[in-house]
This record gives sequence, C-alpha cells and structure tokens, in this order.
Amino acid sequence: MPDSRILEIVDENDRVIGQATRGEIHEKGLLHREIHIWFVTPKGEIVFQHRAKDKDTFPDLLDATVGGHVEPGDSYEKTAIKEMEEETGVIPNPADLHLILTLHKRSEDPATKTINNTIRAQYAYVYHGDVRDLKIEEGKALGFEARPIGSLGHLSDEDKKKFIYLILRPDMLDLFEKMKALIK
Repeated sequence: MPDSRILEIVDENDRVIGQATRGEIHEKGLLHREIHIWFVTPKGEIVFQHRAKDKDTFPDLLDATVGGHVEPGDSYEKTAIKEMEEETGVIPNPADLHLILTLHKRSEDPATKTINNTIRAQYAYVYHGDVRDLKIEEGKALGFEARPIGSLGHLSDEDKKKFIYLILRPDMLDLFEKMKALIK
C-alpha cells in the first residue's frame, strides 16, 4: 500500500513549491527534504542501522544510524532530534548534533524501483554508549552495527552487498573521515 503521509516538495534552492504523498514523491522522484544522522563512536566507528526487510526503499541493508523525512513546517534540526529519539531512544542535546553538510542526492533503489531525490542534511553525533543499548524502532529496523571508519573503503565484495550502495561511494567515505575530527 502506498505511503500517504504528506511531505513538502522543494526546488533546487530548498524552497517549498508544493506537497505530495510520500508514495508519490518516491514514485515520481520529486525533490524533498530528509535528514541523516551518523553516530560516530569514540573508537572511530560509524554505527549503521540495519533496515527492516519490508522497507519500501533499500530493504534489509545497512544505512545511516538515523534517517527521516522532514515533515511540513518542520526544520532539519527539529526532524533530526525527533527521528533520533524515535529510531534509537537517544534524546540529544541539540548542541551535540553537528551539521556536517547539506547535499542533493538522487538514487534509485534497484530492488523496488523507487526514486529518492532529496536535499539531505547530514549530521554527526558522537555516541558514547554501547550499540546494544540503542532502541530498535519496531517494524523499521532489525538492529545496529558498528564498523571502523577505516575499514569501510576496504570491504570484501560480499560485505559491500550489506550496505546501501551510496554509503560506500568516495564522497561518503570522505564524509566519514571528516567525522573523526569530532572524536579527537
């Protein structure tokens, strides 16, 4: 069943130009807003969320620790805080969320043929807890997995299949390397 939640459609300058359902946005590849939060540990690891097997985009793959759509009228930061609590159980101090960059990303899920065309705010958060203590959002994720940042560019072909392909691109690996500065 298509997702009927309403989201804002934006132009290339991140100005709202309309609204549509989430299902329609992904079916037609309409530009919209999202957030990602990458938990980085003091040991130099990135914590990945293992997406549920029935997700409409990139099912059963490793993704950002937290991700979500910006709802109408909300800011990127407000969405990040809300999604972080929902998806991990962690309630952040907004000062501990570090906006790394905002970028335009377009991808097509080869399995479901949905198109995700976003302006996405990428945040980092230094997570000092144990990955096993993160709350798994029922029906949305299977769990969390930490991987050393330095290992991500050297994964076996079999391990690469566990990730959403965009995560292992050079621009994302560079982003992860920049996050190491937060833990020094």
